[in-house]
Amino acid sequence: MTADLTTGTPPLSYRQVLRDRRLATLLSGDVVSKMGDGMTFVGLPLLALELHGRMPAAVAIAVITGAPYLAPMGLSLFYGLGKRRFDPRLVMLADSTLHVVVYALLGALALAGTLTLPVLLGGLLVASLLRLLSASARRLAATGMVEEDGRLAVNGLIGTTDNLALYVVGPALGGVLVTVFGTDLLLLIVGVSYVALLAAAAVAVPKKVAAPAEEPGRASSGWAIMRRAPVVVRLALVVFLFDLFYGPVEVALPLLVTGELRGDGGAYGALWTCFGVGALVGALLTNQFRRIRPQLLLVAIIGGWACCAAVVAVSPNLWVAGAGLALGGAIYGPFLAVAYTLLQSLLRTEDQQPVFTLWGAMVTVAMPLGLAVGGPLVATAGARGGILVSALITALLVPMALRWLRNRPAPAAADQPVSPASR
Repeated sequence: MTADLTTGTPPLSYRQVLRDRRLATLLSGDVVSKMGDGMTFVGLPLLALELHGRMPAAVAIAVITGAPYLAPMGLSLFYGLGKRRFDPRLVMLADSTLHVVVYALLGALALAGTLTLPVLLGGLLVASLLRLLSASARRLAATGMVEEDGRLAVNGLIGTTDNLALYVVGPALGGVLVTVFGTDLLLLIVGVSYVALLAAAAVAVPKKVAAPAEEPGRASSGWAIMRRAPVVVRLALVVFLFDLFYGPVEVALPLLVTGELRGDGGAYGALWTCFGVGALVGALLTNQFRRIRPQLLLVAIIGGWACCAAVVAVSPNLWVAGAGLALGGAIYGPFLAVAYTLLQSLLRTEDQQPVFTLWGAMVTVAMPLGLAVGGPLVATAGARGGILVSALITALLVPMALRWLRNRPAPAAADQPVSPASR
């Protein structure tokens, strides 16, 4: 039995877990780097519009925004399907270094006027090689610094900083930078933002969580562990489909803003900020939902987002679209924190790294697939039509998810202890 979302010891608060200075330092470096990622939400689609040439604009946006999700799949599957373990600290250091170097080079080419769409695509592929491993490493390192009763708080803080950086501060700064200086300088600043994560990983991640020990001959692959816990597979499928159906929204939104809603790069950044402000509020309130069954909470979030996306699809102006995204963000805010805490409650500590890696790869591949489908869909149905189709299909996921996430005990969770405290 876990102490995070159901019964038992009440979860720790955000303030309590942040008393650990190493954890606070790691999360601070993480949030700065994610501000840079948030800037790319504005900068990369606009760069694609500038450089697309004869390629359809919607397809160019889908390719450029989807590239960072595809490149890291190979390494993630290698670790998720195999029995080898990686060093989270080393992965974070390497990932940060790649971002600093590659984005600096892309920014220099952009300032020199020699950046092309293929070069931008190649640079993004290289910079994102360790993206998924790094995401798992950050979460494993952060949750590894606390006991089980602190997991929901740490996952909630990661969700809060994600929303603050990715959807509030990052897009807002990106919109201002693009409006004042254009897209070229933005690439350089994204690279600089990763210096913070590089420094935080170097000084804050303790060795005891950097490379989890495993007993020789007893290590299992992520897939073998998941097969013993079918509810983990069903949870991954729900999150996969949710992200897949979201893809067309990300393709259509810049076209809707700059087209029918007559906005510019600043307006596009402002809409992402609206989403981020709502998501930040939702993430801050995550601990308030700890008495609600996580399965029901996840399903409610999916249905709520579908309704908000439909509002954006039919919005007559930027104000209504912003309101729809703000409410959608508030509904979505607790989603990943609850999903990951539920996932951890189903796994032993030593099983988390391979499952996180494989589970993350399975879920993350949904984004480029959704973008790949979104490009032709939006090109055919238009920006409003693409978002509306996305909303309708997401709504159909609600009854399916409700059935899949019924509270059936997973064999691995029933047969094995899920944490050292329960052994």
